Amino acid sequence: MINTSNYINKANREKIYRWFLDITKRLSERQILAVLAVVVGLLAGFGTYLFELLLHLIKEALVNWFDNDTFHFLYLIYPAIGIILATLFVKYIVKDNISEGVTRVLYAMSRRGSQIAGHNCWTSMVGGAVTIGFGGSVGPEAPIVLTGAALGSNVGKLAKLNYKNITLLLCCGTGAAVAAIFKAPITGVVFVLEILMLDITSTSIIPLLISSVTATTLALTLRGFDPIISVTLTKADAFHIDQIPLFILLGCMCGAVSFYFTSVNARVGKAIHAIKSQSLRWTIGGIILGVLIFVFPPLYGEGYEAFTSLMQGNKYAIFENSLFYEFREIDWVILVYIVAIIVFKVIAMATTNAAGGVGGTFAPSLFVGAFTGAAVALVCNMLGWEVSIATYTLVGMAGVMSGVMKAPLTAIFLIAELSNGYGLFIPLMIVSCIAFAVGRYLDPDSIYTKQLRQRGELLTHDKDQSVLVFLKLDELMENDFVRIKEHFTLGDVMDIIATSKRNIFPVIDNFGHLLGIVQLDDLREDMFKPSKRGNSITRYMIQPPDKILEHEMIQEVLPRFEQNRTWMLPVVDKENHYRGFISKSRILNAYREQLVNITQ
Repeated sequence: MINTSNYINKANREKIYRWFLDITKRLSERQILAVLAVVVGLLAGFGTYLFELLLHLIKEALVNWFDNDTFHFLYLIYPAIGIILATLFVKYIVKDNISEGVTRVLYAMSRRGSQIAGHNCWTSMVGGAVTIGFGGSVGPEAPIVLTGAALGSNVGKLAKLNYKNITLLLCCGTGAAVAAIFKAPITGVVFVLEILMLDITSTSIIPLLISSVTATTLALTLRGFDPIISVTLTKADAFHIDQIPLFILLGCMCGAVSFYFTSVNARVGKAIHAIKSQSLRWTIGGIILGVLIFVFPPLYGEGYEAFTSLMQGNKYAIFENSLFYEFREIDWVILVYIVAIIVFKVIAMATTNAAGGVGGTFAPSLFVGAFTGAAVALVCNMLGWEVSIATYTLVGMAGVMSGVMKAPLTAIFLIAELSNGYGLFIPLMIVSCIAFAVGRYLDPDSIYTKQLRQRGELLTHDKDQSVLVFLKLDELMENDFVRIKEHFTLGDVMDIIATSKRNIFPVIDNFGHLLGIVQLDDLREDMFKPSKRGNSITRYMIQPPDKILEHEMIQEVLPRFEQNRTWMLPVVDKENHYRGFISKSRILNAYREQLVNITQ
């Protein structure tokens, strides 16, 4: 039966492609990419606007009518409802994984030829808005980043571009989405260069700038010029040279907090994912999240309102709708409350994602950083050292974000653009660099790259490593070697040699386990002596210098040829069943071919 919808989609794609060729036939490749960068920027900017509009409507209907001075039991059930709705949406409508948006973008670049499914142009926005709007303690950036990347990827696919240019448009969509949501075009560009690790060339940087500026301009047109973090720094908030020791201390604290952030996120996620029953995940996740938000209302959603209030010096706003509202003017209660929020925000975020919600870690890292900086400022003020809460909150945001994402430049420029706090560049640089160094010492991977690096699926600025990421052991393994059984004699093997083109023979038992290998060179002395033909082949068998497990990463396999001074190694599974051989020469040939493909 003919699939009519696929035929129509194909026909539409062909029509769009012909139209694209007609209008661009006089343009150079760079000019075409510039035009497409504008298109991607407009789409990403408009997508961001729709996402924020949907999120605002959900919040307006659910919580904006709450009285500030009383607690509300609806906080106990809203998050669970949001997680259930998001999970059902993903399972029955999307039928694909749309969580961990930035990680999925990195995976698409390394393993899927930068191809992202078309549904990601809208499904991440719906899933993210439902999760966050109902109180899921995650950020909106990951869904919108995946949306922007999907828009760029699919525009490149419609234009029938090659891998290199589709990757560039994917990065343009990502940068445009970040730029639009924060109204920060420089941050969008730097985010792509640091997080997605795109190389800086004139061919790549110009489309990135075009898409980010286009998306930001559209965001400003549709949503106005008010920044997402509304804070104005005064002379009292200015940087003073005598505060450098405090900023060094804050940087160390942010580095330690970022390690807590990533490690607890991984452990909580692993614990909840270990629960096989989805209904039990909903129950446990809903209870944990509902109780935490009921006790600490600032954990509801992305939490921008909470840390914006802190930056504006309104410490009491974080107690709104809280059980502790009447204790809001006691300094030590404020401090303990803030520290508790830092601790539980990470648990709430990890629980939301692991239980089935759709959201990111970008905003939670800003949230935790803001409260970390505010805690340091409050301690200083309680001890008689008058410091600006706004300054330390902003700088703390950059510190924790730098440690969590391993992206100090993104953190510095984001905070500077969000707050117009360019006068804070020195403390931002001090804290971000120290937090980055401490965080990298404790854990070299960012929250986005840890799993990908462990699986060998991460693209980096290291050209050799990036090319090797595209090579798969399963595709390079050779399995045309004749297997010989342990009970064979030299005479049996000589008959096999007569028709074999190989000079190595794996020896296996009746269950297919690899016992050793026989090399033709080791047989030459006896193979023409009739008296030796009855010798057991095991007399000539040797153990290979090493064995490669199937599905190992090429990056891990290649050095082992050098270590063992060999050009051929056997491949086995975890139970030592023989699978084939992998050769160094075949890897190097595949490397050269892949390098040419990427370059072109």
